[in-house]
Amino acid sequence: MIPIRDLLDRIRWDPEFAKSEFAIGYYDRIAKSIVKLPFRRIHFTAGEHFSFDAVEENGSVHTVPLHRVREVWRDGELIWRRQPRAPKVGR
Repeated sequence: MIPIRDLLDRIRWDPEFAKSEFAIGYYDRIAKSIVKLPFRRIHFTAGEHFSFDAVEENGSVHTVPLHRVREVWRDGELIWRRQPRAPKVGR
């Protein structure tokens, strides 16, 4: 599976691939659910390789670490999903 950073970079920098409508599904720890956000409402800070800023419908902005991204959608089709962690043995 392609690392999420590589997929996000491809969406950002490959003009042919980026012609589609993308959405990111990230895990919101407060809502305890996956929030689906259109890619156009995601902003990357130069030099920041581990997170992005999410702009919500109400205009609020918060930082989302890449490890909380769970899904990527392209034109309404799921193209990437983070595999769930395997349970720890012996605990």
